[in-house]
Amino acid sequence: MNKVLIITILTILLVPCLIYFAGSCLVANQIRDEVRRLQSSVEPQQAKTYHEDQLQGLPEPVQRYFKYSLQNGQPYISSVYLKHDGQFKTALDRNWIPIKGEQHFTIEKPGFLWKGRTLLFTVWDAFISGKGEIKVFLLNLFKVVDGEGPEYDQGELLRWLGESVWFPTNLLPSTRLQWTAINGDEAKLTFHYKDQILNYKVSFNEKGEITQLETQRYMGNENLETWIGRVSDYEEVNGMKIPMRIEAFWKLSDGEHSYAQFTIRDIHHN
Repeated sequence: MNKVLIITILTILLVPCLIYFAGSCLVANQIRDEVRRLQSSVEPQQAKTYHEDQLQGLPEPVQRYFKYSLQNGQPYISSVYLKHDGQFKTALDRNWIPIKGEQHFTIEKPGFLWKGRTLLFTVWDAFISGKGEIKVFLLNLFKVVDGEGPEYDQGELLRWLGESVWFPTNLLPSTRLQWTAINGDEAKLTFHYKDQILNYKVSFNEKGEITQLETQRYMGNENLETWIGRVSDYEEVNGMKIPMRIEAFWKLSDGEHSYAQFTIRDIHHN
């Protein structure tokens, strides 16, 4: 085999690898910048702690949840970092693919940034400075989704609120969060932030675990549809009982469609 042919073959093999590596570095730098922007908004909770007397007047299943998930004296959480694995669908009619993700949350000033990674694409989903966005990069190089606007603001803030099951002090009643009775196993969660008013119908089991959250959420920038998150596999972490598994569904006219199944592998609360 002559040298020219060897060089040609190596070039064919190496160039895509170099392009992929360069794209990975570019996306990683952009995500680091977004994480810095998010973390700059962290506001400590000023040593605030939970006590059971805060539960007076709350619906019975909500009281059951906090008595199960929190201990007296539990400090309020100000930020969270977690890692997960699982599987994901890029569209409801596509096959499942493995995915690994990591996520940063801020609490007092609502915000998060989630980065998911598969063999073919990297995606980040975020709510930062009151704005929601989603970006998807094919092979870490080609931006194939760049979503933002009022529908994404609503959808990403709903995601942040629903994922508060991983930092349950955020679900305690406050000037912007209220609970209303529905029945012995369900309650309505209402959250006010700036010009948005969000609602979840939350289901609880006899132990006090939240098992399901249901809401109306924009499906991308399309119509409002029923979104369901089911959580399970509770474990005690930092004195709190939180679910380690979540499965997300769209409930459409033809039934429920699962598109994400994540299992928490590591989580840190500040």
